[in-house]
Amino acid sequence: MRIKNFLLVTMLLLSVANLRAQNKPVTVSGITKDKTTKRPLPFVNVALKTEKDAALITGTITNEEGRFSLANIKSGNYILEFSFIGYKTKIQSIYVGSLSEFLDQGTIELEEDATTLQEVVVVTKTNTVSDKMDKKTFSMADNISQNGGSVLQSMQNLPGVTVQDGKVQIRGNDKVTVLIDGKQTALTGFGNQSGLDNIPASAIDKIEIINNPSAKYDANGNAGIINIIYKKNKKEGFNGKVGFTSGLGALWERKENLPTIRPQYSLTPKINPTLSLNYRKNKINAFFQGDYLYTETLNKNEFVTRTYNDGTIINQQLKRNRNTHFTTIKSGIDWNIDDYNTLTVSGLFGSEKIIDNGDQPFFNADYSERLRLWQFLEDELKITVMGTAAYQHKFKQAGHLLNVGFNYTFHREDEKYFFDNILPSSSSKDAFKLLSDESVVDLNIDYIKPLKYGRIETGFKFRNRIIPTNMQFFRELTRL
Repeated sequence: MRIKNFLLVTMLLLSVANLRAQNKPVTVSGITKDKTTKRPLPFVNVALKTEKDAALITGTITNEEGRFSLANIKSGNYILEFSFIGYKTKIQSIYVGSLSEFLDQGTIELEEDATTLQEVVVVTKTNTVSDKMDKKTFSMADNISQNGGSVLQSMQNLPGVTVQDGKVQIRGNDKVTVLIDGKQTALTGFGNQSGLDNIPASAIDKIEIINNPSAKYDANGNAGIINIIYKKNKKEGFNGKVGFTSGLGALWERKENLPTIRPQYSLTPKINPTLSLNYRKNKINAFFQGDYLYTETLNKNEFVTRTYNDGTIINQQLKRNRNTHFTTIKSGIDWNIDDYNTLTVSGLFGSEKIIDNGDQPFFNADYSERLRLWQFLEDELKITVMGTAAYQHKFKQAGHLLNVGFNYTFHREDEKYFFDNILPSSSSKDAFKLLSDESVVDLNIDYIKPLKYGRIETGFKFRNRIIPTNMQFFRELTRL
């Protein structure tokens, strides 16, 4: 009887131990390799499915060494499915038991898919807005509504970007660095970006906004970086594109002028022809981009009524007709020396001609007497010439780069301002002339090396900036 009871207790304990063992989770692991080269295959899709109905239980991808691990697998019959681009899908059955907490599948060899395609045609279109962690990209190429204006006008339509007194702001902060193809020049301004008005939007491929610039950018761009990228054709052989954009603008007057002053613009035409040429063969890519933009605008038309404490009422108007001529030419050569070295040499010429004709009359309360008339003419010509050489070396490790760049910019501002002050009994003529030649030399060296956790960014930057300025004032008084 005692022997029977001992055997019964022993069988009961073994059953409980076996039940616990069956419920214990198991980790399934292994390594994937190329069947021919025996090299590990990273990023292979591994799926664990039930053998009965092929329902997905769990899945993972192999690491850089080709290894995978699936944890918390209950006992049962399963199938493992391995899939990878360029390789045949492999399926193998496994039984997960209870003898061990770890089940090693050993080496799984995948065979290359020998299917050969005659031709693959991929057709895609870049999103108008691309949002990544470090920057936002806005495509200008297909934005027809912006092609007739300047880059500065287009930027004002971007979210978070405003322009005030010639300065570009991001979220209300004017500490912004504006780059052209990744480089800062006098054309984009050192502290004032009004020069962007002489770049037609039709010449631009896209605009990048970097909200959190890294340490390699200038400290004065702590609010953000705006990078303006020119168009460049990447097709083989000789390619060209001719464009023409035009518009009539406003066709009426919102409010008539006050008496005795020159008419305001009621028609504001816009003309924008463009030419893009590109030649690419083997390791050489030569490009040319030319744009011209002519506009007539009613730049300002303000009406003000002033009432003083003694009852005096003054009615005034400030009107400004503006003619603009923008010309931009960009040309250069890309030389892909080999798979790891690239040299780009390019030049840019920009010209901005602005003529403003303005009137500002002052009248009494019933407009019966003109108390004063100010008339002015502003003739401004800005010319920018830029030469750039950029060298890039790519190391074998992805993202490991060395960039060396040299940039020279010459910017001339020639401004003449004529002002007439006409009173009932006298008049005076004042004139102002400004000539400023700005020369900027930049040398940049940047080095980037990815690490297992993060990356190293270091570099060197040298800038020499000279701005000689000559101003002259002239005054003449005439009695009527």
